[in-house]
Amino acid sequence: MSSVTVISDQKFDKEVFEVEKPVLVYFWASWCGPCRLVSPSIDWVAKTYGERLKVVKLEIDPNPNSVAKCDVKGVPALRIFKDKKLIATHEGAIGKQQLQSFIDTYVS
Repeated sequence: MSSVTVISDQKFDKEVFEVEKPVLVYFWASWCGPCRLVSPSIDWVAKTYGERLKVVKLEIDPNPNSVAKCDVKGVPALRIFKDKKLIATHEGAIGKQQLQSFIDTYVS
């Protein structure tokens, strides 16, 4: 069983690009109401998909470089990377079932 890894700009490349399995990056902000609704589902993803998917979370305000690198326009935002390439994006609140479908599309 895996848990969500909290990262920063300094750890982004190591935690996202230097990993063998796909990585879900969850961009959030402490002032974001929808982020608080999505966070429990992100924890669920880490526990459920931990064998096949690494889950990291990055707070946007103190980490502008990663936000710019991933072209995040609003939060909550999701990015899935595989083999150092961005393969999927989602911005805005997302329900648990919708999140599961989003991940199942890209993670085998």
